[in-house]
Amino acid sequence: MLMTPALGFFYGGLVRQKNALSTIMHSFFMLGFVSVIWALVGYSLAFSPTIGGFIGGLSWVGLNGVGVEPNPDYAATIPHQAFMVFQMMFAVITPALISGAFAERKRFKAFVIFSLFWLLLVYVPVAHWVWGVGGWIRTMGALDFAGGTVVHITSGVSALVCALVLGKRTGYGSEPMEPHNATLSILGTGMLWFGWFGFNAGSSLGSGALAASAFVNTHLGASMGAITWMTASWIRHRRPSVLGASAGAVAGLVGITPAAGFVTPLAAIIIGFLAGVGCFMAVEMLVRGRVDDSLDVFGVHGVGGIIGAIATGIFATKSINEFGADGLLYGNPGQLVTQIIAVVVVAAYAALITWGLLFIINAIVGIRVSPEEEARGLDASQHGETAYQI
Repeated sequence: MLMTPALGFFYGGLVRQKNALSTIMHSFFMLGFVSVIWALVGYSLAFSPTIGGFIGGLSWVGLNGVGVEPNPDYAATIPHQAFMVFQMMFAVITPALISGAFAERKRFKAFVIFSLFWLLLVYVPVAHWVWGVGGWIRTMGALDFAGGTVVHITSGVSALVCALVLGKRTGYGSEPMEPHNATLSILGTGMLWFGWFGFNAGSSLGSGALAASAFVNTHLGASMGAITWMTASWIRHRRPSVLGASAGAVAGLVGITPAAGFVTPLAAIIIGFLAGVGCFMAVEMLVRGRVDDSLDVFGVHGVGGIIGAIATGIFATKSINEFGADGLLYGNPGQLVTQIIAVVVVAAYAALITWGLLFIINAIVGIRVSPEEEARGLDASQHGETAYQI
């Protein structure tokens, strides 16, 4: 749970002062909004018995039948409700991640409507495909320990579509749009890093060897990602960027997420390096300046998730997790192919549904604030409040 308000701080510090509160609100509101949707229908559609491998049923609507007795299909040693609320936190943060792409220019009403339908039409089906018993991607054998595909590829690719559809912020490329509070973003990064131990190690659904392995790998991936991005920034811009180190840590965390419970510590360091380099290059050389993905969501989460998912197909080993699979380096090139198929299908699906949702919502209520509202700032124009009294 801590990760979602942490994301709000991370994002909130990166925008201009007049949009700080509205940006934090995107994450904070998701904490309550998605939790209720998840309890009412989301969990059932994601994890209850499958319908053709593509979606769950309605047998657990309103958490009917989801009690304190363990469910042998998902978590045989902990209460079913504990597993449900753990999965709830994944669902909460994923649409919040997307908000960084359209920060400073999307109507709050449109954001709420988009988040509701995106959760039900993108996140829930993909979660079922990848994690649900009988889900077709799980049955195919793709590995995603803690959400590289389900969380980061879906949100990152959807963020890119949002940035393209909404267009650039007024003055983008000609006016200064520097982060108003780097300290707040660093605080958010530290809280994210800490919360990620629950995200990844908690996905072992127990306290033991696998949890310890995922814990160590998570920390090493983040550490290497931070070092790598900062070094790359130092070489390119002649300064060791503090926010670069912060972004690199998040990139490393994203990259190690799908692999955390399947790889060795040395592999985790390599994955952190690959995520740091790959995400830095994506942000600096491919996206920024061409697309106004305000807070580099695609470059960090989309690219990082893709790198991590593919790297899992290379470095996974059953010596770490007997319920996983061996990857390319351990004599199983087929696992790499399976990972790539999952990446391509999920990315394409998320992009298509996101574009369709934005098209429909824009036709009904409009997705972008007016130029006057954008100039005033979304804190005042959307919420009637400000982050700071000066």
